[in-house]
Amino acid sequence: MNTYQCVGPDVTLGMGVKLSKFINLYGCEIGDETKIGAFVEIQKNAKVGKRCKISSHTFVCEGVTIEDEVFIGHGVTFINDSYPRAATDGQLQTEADWRVEATLIQKGASIGSGATILSNVKVGENAIVGAGSVVTRDVPANAIVAGNPARQLRTMAAVCGAANE
Repeated sequence: MNTYQCVGPDVTLGMGVKLSKFINLYGCEIGDETKIGAFVEIQKNAKVGKRCKISSHTFVCEGVTIEDEVFIGHGVTFINDSYPRAATDGQLQTEADWRVEATLIQKGASIGSGATILSNVKVGENAIVGAGSVVTRDVPANAIVAGNPARQLRTMAAVCGAANE
């Protein structure tokens, strides 16, 4: 094992996966032909599909599902708890004190560098999230969103010359 890769024994790697140095993967699934950049952490119970690109300095937490052919830019952060707390009744919390909130990134979507994707959000197929955006609610398929909070700017159909949906 590479001394600059921490890949837990409970990680499922598909065929042809490319792993950079300085990564931390545990309890997750990575699909065929996916590329994971440097300084990426993917936690347990996260799933990354086939032919994805996860760029450097990205954090994919438990409860995130990334479908096939998704691009994740540099420094993207996923969130899995709407109301995080360190302690309950004066005691440090454990996993028993909270529940994971799911996030879904659907096939072909692209998430720009520096974006933050909150929990309980679905980013639709082929949608584009602009760099630095904070996604607080679902993004429709083929939508282009940007800002804080992210708002829909247009659709892919509009970009390709078709009428706006």
